[in-house]
Amino acid sequence: MLDHTTLSVVIGLRLGASIIQPHRCHCGDSVDTYGHHGLSCSRSAGRFSRHSTINDIIRRSLATAHVPAVLEPIGLARSDGKRPDGMTLIPWRLGRSLLWDATCVDTLAASHIQATSSMVGAAASSAEQAKRRKYENLDSSFIFVPFGVETLGPWGPEARALFKELSKRVIESTGDPRAGSYLGQRISLAIQRGNAASILGTVPRCGGFEDVLDFI
Repeated sequence: MLDHTTLSVVIGLRLGASIIQPHRCHCGDSVDTYGHHGLSCSRSAGRFSRHSTINDIIRRSLATAHVPAVLEPIGLARSDGKRPDGMTLIPWRLGRSLLWDATCVDTLAASHIQATSSMVGAAASSAEQAKRRKYENLDSSFIFVPFGVETLGPWGPEARALFKELSKRVIESTGDPRAGSYLGQRISLAIQRGNAASILGTVPRCGGFEDVLDFI
């Protein structure tokens, strides 16, 4: 469930409505009435909580499918030295463990808007390709899957493929035909909560949100 403030923000974002009073973000940039700056601000707290939640959902779903996994496995690193988001402890397919790295990119960012306005999921697909390049030297004993999603909802092709396979296994494990739908809903809610947290995170911490929000 979404609380009233979060629901108001995410609905306003989807409708392109005014959702917040203009103000200055912690980073120093101006935030307009649509609040889009918070979705791509490098100092946005919502980005980190969303990323963590999505990875935890994937890990828990794998556990439900009887495939134990760990987050940020030690001893593995991509080309920039950072660790992948998660790894299964037993083979996922073809005798190889699954290694995944998730990312949520801003559909409305200036660097993406030209592509996303003409093709659904363009930013997520591009982000997945960028992730794959960072893991091009990965040991062949792993199956690597970049899990790319966007702030306004679209998923990248590799994220959709992993979701389809994971949903199938969760359904087989639980016997509940709705389990796959529930998994998709949890990820979608995590994205929307992250959006709201990112936008609200630009508000000065001197008081409540009531003075800056334009409720729908």
